[in-house]
Amino acid sequence: MQASSNNLIQGERIGAEQVPGLLSTLLDTVESLIVVLDNEGHIVGFNRACQETTGYTFDEVRGRCVWDIFLIPEEIEPVKEVFESLRSSLSPSRFENYWLTKSGERRLVAWKNTIIPDASGPARWVIGMGKDITERKQTEEELQRSLKELADIKFALDESSIVAITDQKGIIKYANDKFCEISKYSREELLGQDHRIINSGYHPKEFIRNLWTTIASGKVWKGEIKNRAKDGQIYWVDTTIIPFLNDEGKPYQYVAIRNDITERRRAEERLQEQATLLDHAREAILVRDLEGRVLFWNKGAERIYGWTSDEATGKNIVELLYRERSRQYEEATRSVIDNGEWTGELRQVTKDGKDIIVEGHWTLVRDEKGAPKSILVINTDITEKKRLEAQFLRAQRMESLGTLAGGIAHDLNNILSPILMSVRMLQMKFTDEESHRLLATLQKSAERGGDLVGQVLSFAKGVEGERVLLQPKHLIKEVARIFKDTLSKSIEIEFFVPDNLWAVTGDATHLHQVLMNLCVNARDAMPGGGRLAVRAENSSIDENYALMNLEARAGRFVCISVTDTGIGIPEAVIDKIFEPFFTTKGQGKGTGLGLSTVLGIVKSHGGFVTVYSEIGRGTEFRVYIPAAVPPHLQQVEAVREEIPRGRGEMVLVVDDEAAIREVAKETLEAQGYRAMTAGDGTEAVALYAQHKDDVEVVVTDMGMPHMDGATTIRILQKMNPTIRIIATSGLKSEGKIHEVASLGVKTFLSKPYTAEKLLHALSDVLDKNK
Repeated sequence: MQASSNNLIQGERIGAEQVPGLLSTLLDTVESLIVVLDNEGHIVGFNRACQETTGYTFDEVRGRCVWDIFLIPEEIEPVKEVFESLRSSLSPSRFENYWLTKSGERRLVAWKNTIIPDASGPARWVIGMGKDITERKQTEEELQRSLKELADIKFALDESSIVAITDQKGIIKYANDKFCEISKYSREELLGQDHRIINSGYHPKEFIRNLWTTIASGKVWKGEIKNRAKDGQIYWVDTTIIPFLNDEGKPYQYVAIRNDITERRRAEERLQEQATLLDHAREAILVRDLEGRVLFWNKGAERIYGWTSDEATGKNIVELLYRERSRQYEEATRSVIDNGEWTGELRQVTKDGKDIIVEGHWTLVRDEKGAPKSILVINTDITEKKRLEAQFLRAQRMESLGTLAGGIAHDLNNILSPILMSVRMLQMKFTDEESHRLLATLQKSAERGGDLVGQVLSFAKGVEGERVLLQPKHLIKEVARIFKDTLSKSIEIEFFVPDNLWAVTGDATHLHQVLMNLCVNARDAMPGGGRLAVRAENSSIDENYALMNLEARAGRFVCISVTDTGIGIPEAVIDKIFEPFFTTKGQGKGTGLGLSTVLGIVKSHGGFVTVYSEIGRGTEFRVYIPAAVPPHLQQVEAVREEIPRGRGEMVLVVDDEAAIREVAKETLEAQGYRAMTAGDGTEAVALYAQHKDDVEVVVTDMGMPHMDGATTIRILQKMNPTIRIIATSGLKSEGKIHEVASLGVKTFLSKPYTAEKLLHALSDVLDKNK
């Protein structure tokens, strides 16, 4: 074809101006871009494909140099060099360059150029045949970007991971060696194929629809999938699918990370087939392996614990039924392995967080060689039986306490009366200032003892104390004086009360007892010494704060916090500490009534109590009492500063509490920010890897499961050393603040925080880095 065209042009001895007329019909039928240049680079041929791609008509470009119209500045000289090389060598060539369309868009074109010489030998025409490869190049670049982003989350992968990448339609773009190995397909057979090439047909349409709906919305999907290999063999994989989003926030690629769990699923399926008859039993019957992983879970277990069989199977029994690994559980496990069976009582927790007591009968199951294989567990719920027993004992104890309180009140008052009278006599006898100070303290303590006697009678007979308008700072200062005189020198005491603290309506004796009980508990939590801090502040609770705390309500409160640096309260018992007679102190060291009395008094005043604790770091109790702000007792409240608004900045909120994530996200978006959330550190790092060019601030909790706040911060700082971070925690201790500061984080929010505090913190962090 090239030779005949050459002969045609040479034989007819046509001029350059005749070329378009003779070849236009031929050129316009070709899908490729074809442009004909004379030996100086002027355009003499320009087919329909060129016109459609560039937006120019032939009349607009006829006779003009190709580099004056279509080339971007940085490519003009390189293209001229190629053109000169073509003219001199008369050899075909290939290269790629960008063409500018009439609208200014860049299109990448791959050219194959051919020379048509003149009769005398020199080049007369250069014919370029091009293919628009813009979309193909973009796809390749997106794949490279996906691989780069995948490298940013390499901590999630190991050598055993099965990895594949698909586009938004599910076409396979990448598969690693492990994927090829388990699927029995070669990489060449997989690339370009629909992901359904390994579909087993096992999962219902609803399952597949949920998977695609989740990842298409930009969210990570996790689950177990049953696939079919090339040879028909079935295999199971534990799968995490991470969507990668384009600038419009829509997924353009999906990275699937899988782990082979075929053997485990086969064992579970065999066990399930043998266990159908057990579902009719009322007891919880389950089978777990020696590592604690659930292999079978009957209907009775579903009724007692709330977890369905699908939810429980494959999970560790400690994670499902215990707040933390308990000594009871460990002893029972050792006993059944050593002796073949175990019987006893265990404290466990249901799916909805309810504590229960079960009577367990465990039996060791052995394999055909006699080696321990699994444990058959039969548990009976005896919670109600135990509750009735405890209720009866408590009723007897309360009746005894009431009788005792009424019986000793008279004797206690007789003891206190001579003390008070003696104080008056001693005040007249000793006139120096130090003696008067000590005697005044003694008198107030004796009077307080008389009030407490009355309170005990109120406890026994149900009498309510008198409510008056009072200023809490006086109560706090009095408690401060008592503890500064009585506490061990190994405990550092810190009290802070602002001058403009709001007044409250309450019973002074009762509120004094609240402070005393909390301070005594703090003291007992620090047997080796530490720091006790009592702080008061005015607190305006907004709806966002109230949503984070079920006991809270919106309004103005006086907040009194009591913080220690003691041993902390275990998570397993923190929900029980306000129950009457519950105590973690040794025999004879506590009645278990202190915190239940605190809660009762605070609630009777219309307030609420929050507690946050970390083992080995300390505990903080916050008491919120509704404020009464009469004009004759209270200073005029300062005019509130205007709450700063965002300007579209993206904030990543990381917290394991769903309520906090949701409220924080709504608050930020309502105040002009954009927000995304993560439930733990692992998810936060994955999200940041995708959006690190967009995220301007990360707000992260310090105490999270799986990957804690400190580890999350370190990984994020490795990914971006200049990242801006706000740390949050429910325990605002010196140790916690020091830990945050040591990570280079300068902004700390004490949880639970109000919307105003969060927005001011964000504004400060963003302003400092401008």
